[in-house]
Amino acid sequence: MKPQRLYSWQAIDSQGALQQGELMATEKHQLYQQLLQQGLQPYQVSAGKRISSRQWRGDAMIQFSRQLATLLQAGLPLVNGLQLLAQQHQSAAWRCLLREVSQRVATGQPFSTVIAEYPRVFPLIYRQLIAVGELTGNLDRCCLQLAQQQEAQHKLHKKVVKALRYPLFICLVALVVTILMLVMVLPEFAKVYQSFSAPLPWFTQALLSLSETLITFGPYLLLLSVGLALLYLRRLHPISAWQQREQALLLRLPLLSSLIKGNCLSQIFGILAMTQQAGLTLVAGLTAAQLSVSHLFYRQALATIEQQLRQGQPFHHALAQQKLFPPLCQQLVRVGEESGSLDSLLAKLAAWHQQQTQELADTLAQTLEPVLMVVIGTIVGALVIAMYLPIFQLGNVLN
Repeated sequence: MKPQRLYSWQAIDSQGALQQGELMATEKHQLYQQLLQQGLQPYQVSAGKRISSRQWRGDAMIQFSRQLATLLQAGLPLVNGLQLLAQQHQSAAWRCLLREVSQRVATGQPFSTVIAEYPRVFPLIYRQLIAVGELTGNLDRCCLQLAQQQEAQHKLHKKVVKALRYPLFICLVALVVTILMLVMVLPEFAKVYQSFSAPLPWFTQALLSLSETLITFGPYLLLLSVGLALLYLRRLHPISAWQQREQALLLRLPLLSSLIKGNCLSQIFGILAMTQQAGLTLVAGLTAAQLSVSHLFYRQALATIEQQLRQGQPFHHALAQQKLFPPLCQQLVRVGEESGSLDSLLAKLAAWHQQQTQELADTLAQTLEPVLMVVIGTIVGALVIAMYLPIFQLGNVLN
């Protein structure tokens, strides 16, 4: 399926007036057909801008869900609420989408059926809960529940990503500072060292050799590194086997593995709790969780659990066979199945993993900050000492 593009158009109506607007279409000829069907004669159509999938995720989807829930709770009909959001939204892509959805809902089509035709925008869990809300008459409550779940998960994901990016950023800054000192500062000191008749200290001589190597071969190494990075990102990274190798490596790292596991478990149990509270089957919840989680190993584990549930095995027994789920999950799920309160215990598991992951992310940032500062200080200090060490020994040479 080709991605949709956003077109800006100008057309002449039946009365000769110039009209303008925005529409989404996969091809430009589809846009012309839509305008002609509306009785408009196309005058000018801009080149279609590719719509990134990021426009439909994160804060934009959370804001839409929460605003729609608020309008429905205020007693506004669904069609009017969608039209109002379409008029006031800041994003042109969202305005076009909500305008199309509201027009189709106004013709009598169910909201869940309409959004099912936009799988890149509305995930499976969204469509399932909207369908349940329409059947039970609690569409506003389902929208609010979706907004709360997405907001909590988005906040946790941002915190985890921040905790992972911080040490990489600090290490990158340290590497850049070191290279600049070796390439730009140390050669100036080398000119001063040439006037010395005494041999240089071994540490300074080693840094001078490294500086000459970087100056000579640095551009070639940079081009080679950029080329390998682009090759990996465009050719190898999209391959599922390489993604599995990356994720398997991250799961072996002590602190990072805990962050990744906590983030995935919080998302999985949050979706399962939400689907259970909405009245969906456990198999349907596992399917939605499987499509929502981006981690390949957790996807495989959920697919195996779903298959075992279809064969009649209890949920806690299927969890016990997966190493990615800790014993606490298995125990609480077993208690929930036996007591008939699986939805509440799943919600507690989601909240517990979310809290633990947030605390771990904060602890990791607080722990790594002084360690990385010491590492950077040591590197810069060693470079400064190596550069000034021959000058410090100049007195001994003169004597």
